[in-house]
Amino acid sequence: MAPRTEHRPVLLAEALCALAPKPAGIYLDATFGRGGHSRALLEKLGSRGRVIALDRDPQAVAAAAEIRDPRFTIRHARFSALSEVLDALGIARVDGMLFDLGVSSPQLETAERGFSFRLDGPLDMRMDPTHGESAAQWLSHAGESEIREVIRGYGEERFAQQIAKAIVAARTEQPLRTTRQLAQLVGQAVRTREAHQDPATRTFQALRIFLNQELEDVSLMLPLALERLSPGGRLAVICFHSLEDRIVKRFLARSARPPMPRGLPLRESEMPAPLVKLIGKPVRACADELAANPRARSAIMRVAERTSALLPTGTEVPWRS
Repeated sequence: MAPRTEHRPVLLAEALCALAPKPAGIYLDATFGRGGHSRALLEKLGSRGRVIALDRDPQAVAAAAEIRDPRFTIRHARFSALSEVLDALGIARVDGMLFDLGVSSPQLETAERGFSFRLDGPLDMRMDPTHGESAAQWLSHAGESEIREVIRGYGEERFAQQIAKAIVAARTEQPLRTTRQLAQLVGQAVRTREAHQDPATRTFQALRIFLNQELEDVSLMLPLALERLSPGGRLAVICFHSLEDRIVKRFLARSARPPMPRGLPLRESEMPAPLVKLIGKPVRACADELAANPRARSAIMRVAERTSALLPTGTEVPWRS
């Protein structure tokens, strides 16, 4: 089934402003989606500029074939593999990186992908359907305590115990194979919910994040991004839920402090320079964008600029502390 809606890139103008693209710069769009950010970047670049795009979703990579521009390159890879991709292309550093995290509209609106509790389809939820277990496969064998911890930890679901118990009981009667089966099961287990939120929202979010290792990927990506940014290069990260935003916020805050040499008392004037400087305040969608694209309501973008600071031997690296 074809996606029912066109994907709208979130915070498009704000992301371009944050990256401040140089005409001859090299930029990494590490979450291509349907290419809204990549296309906008290409419009800002000159003939010597370049956009490298990544996506772990084969359908997104296929959609990138529509961009017939010699300055554009697409690779099928998760964004935590950015160093391997840049190495293979012979690129040491880039002038900016953009990460638009989470699930895209085409993924949500395609029933066969199994991301949405509103559409009945196979219970899959994998960003890359060619790798790993589907949600149906994992739920068929995971223990009740493991299911509970995933739903509680990744979905912040207070009814995780009841949901996990219901899933284990239901699968003894018949396998959970469709999104509708799971959504109905969760709806029966969750008796109360916040206004305007489906009872299955947190469970579907938790399973998707867990199966795709989304938080682990963010944690791996952030230090790699700083290592491959040129001095003055910008990093812009758009998050859609509190768990991933917390990781980004804490990482950038640590990286904006001077790395501390172990065991050496230093005066303030002797302190090494931090790895990044934070640019502005966190950015959220304006009222006009929210009216046109309700998906943007939970988006928050954080921006940092790489300094020229190096990591001397013996330094306490922020992301390893």
